[in-house]
Amino acid sequence: MDIFSVITLLGGLAFFLYGMNVMSDGLEKSSGGKLNSHLSKVTKNKIIAMLFGAGMTIAVQSSSAVTVMLVGLVNSGILKFGQTIGVLMGSNIGTTLTAWILSLAGIDSDVIWINLLKPANFSPIFALVGIILIMVGKKQKHKSIGEVLVGFAVLMFGMELMSGAMEPLGEMPEFASILTYFKNPLLSVLVGAVFTGIIQSSAASVAILQALSLTGGITYGIALPIIMGQNIGTCVTAVISSIGVSRNAKKVAVVHLSFNIIGTLICLIPFYFGNLIFDWSFVDEQITPFMIAIVHTVFNVVTTFILLPFTKQLEKLANKIIPDKETKKAEPEPVLLDERLLAVPSVAVEKSFVTVAEMCDISKTAFLKAISLLNSYSEEDAEEIMQMESRIDRYEDILGTYMMKLSNIGVSDEDSKNIAKILHTIDDFERIGDHAVNLKDVALELYEKKIVFSDEANREIAKITEAITEILDITAKAFETNDITLAKSVEPLEQVIDDLILKVKRNHITRLRGGNCTIELGFVLSDLLTNYERVSDHCSNIAVAVIESAHGTFDIHEYLETVKENGDKDFDSQYKEFGKRFSL
Repeated sequence: MDIFSVITLLGGLAFFLYGMNVMSDGLEKSSGGKLNSHLSKVTKNKIIAMLFGAGMTIAVQSSSAVTVMLVGLVNSGILKFGQTIGVLMGSNIGTTLTAWILSLAGIDSDVIWINLLKPANFSPIFALVGIILIMVGKKQKHKSIGEVLVGFAVLMFGMELMSGAMEPLGEMPEFASILTYFKNPLLSVLVGAVFTGIIQSSAASVAILQALSLTGGITYGIALPIIMGQNIGTCVTAVISSIGVSRNAKKVAVVHLSFNIIGTLICLIPFYFGNLIFDWSFVDEQITPFMIAIVHTVFNVVTTFILLPFTKQLEKLANKIIPDKETKKAEPEPVLLDERLLAVPSVAVEKSFVTVAEMCDISKTAFLKAISLLNSYSEEDAEEIMQMESRIDRYEDILGTYMMKLSNIGVSDEDSKNIAKILHTIDDFERIGDHAVNLKDVALELYEKKIVFSDEANREIAKITEAITEILDITAKAFETNDITLAKSVEPLEQVIDDLILKVKRNHITRLRGGNCTIELGFVLSDLLTNYERVSDHCSNIAVAVIESAHGTFDIHEYLETVKENGDKDFDSQYKEFGKRFSL
């Protein structure tokens, strides 16, 4: 074995890791952004949480990504730290799939159909089909499937390179002498943990062990503790990701590490005591890639089912290792959008949508509270509106930055539509918050100057206020539930509000000419109506974004021209209905 073999080995590892990354991204995108559906519900049952963790890890092909995501979810306040334990255990089982696929490399048969099961033989076909899908596929889902196939082919090419580079080791006496040191189980565990921690991929380290086993120099006695160490080493990613997060989020990494260390002790100690007593002959036998996959799976399954009933005890252990500070200083507020969630983009998109839905609710609440000030001014409520407006501004800044980061990551078609919808609406929600402050100022002027509108003006304002409240409710519900039918009812109501505002202004001019109103009242009324009109316009923009996002287009002017100028039966019908309900 010379320097070129080392270079080939490192190159093979690079191809393997790159292929794993491409395949992981493709699998995540082709999942349609549904990996995180009902996450809070499934984690309440530890059995279901374990199955969910295994499924998610298989889907994204990275237990590290799942663990980092869980740290982010706890740090964001979406999950409680105790809810993640079952998912963590399941992720250890899910990560064994790669070893099973790679174990097929040992297949050797003269039967063509059996030989086709060997990854080296069928991965070129995957690569060809994948490239065709990427180049020709029109839908993002087809391109994502293509990425999965190409990623798998690259991964297998890397595996072949590593196996080829290690083949000469079997004939080297120096290599045989080095392996004698690995008969010490503690050293083997340590080597497995350190190497996996360095490359931060248990799948890759297991693949290298499988490649080494093809040299014929790896025995069961050497492989078993290394595999256990690899499970400990994969916790490094979670430990690194827990730096600078809340205490509860840190506990996720602690549980992950504790689970794998305890699992190693549970399996390793009985195994070697049993070997001392019974002197098992298979310990010194050569292990194959297939048996490595079996050992890897059995270890994780056995550890999981032994420790699954003790999730509460693992939780208590983490609480003891990282105790809550007994001080009056409160735990920092959960971050709105944790960058760790970007490890699984579909979860990051879902969290972003939840966050913008919160922004929507705050904007709506602020404007409705400002409306209430018109009749009963309160300094306390006015201050609360200012605080809500500051929160809305913070939401806009954070969401805008986060969306830009998400846009640079490959996402599914569905997630891409949600990102576009968020980007097209956060400014409108922010502007509604600004108009809440403006309306608060109008209420303050009415209060300080003791301005009182005429009974007729009050009746008109009450009617248009009713319409504004209705359009805010419809818009918020349509956005949060992605209800296209409901969203289509916003524009007819917005047109009715425009008509009402125009009529109120005309009526005011009539009263002014008749001496029943003053110019000062007119200025205040104009400010009030302007804010109402602008808010209804922003509601219209939000509703159109909901409608257009379903089609993947965001041409607001074209949509409005279609329903207003070219005629639309549903629009005309709803316009007439709203016109009757809110007539002056």
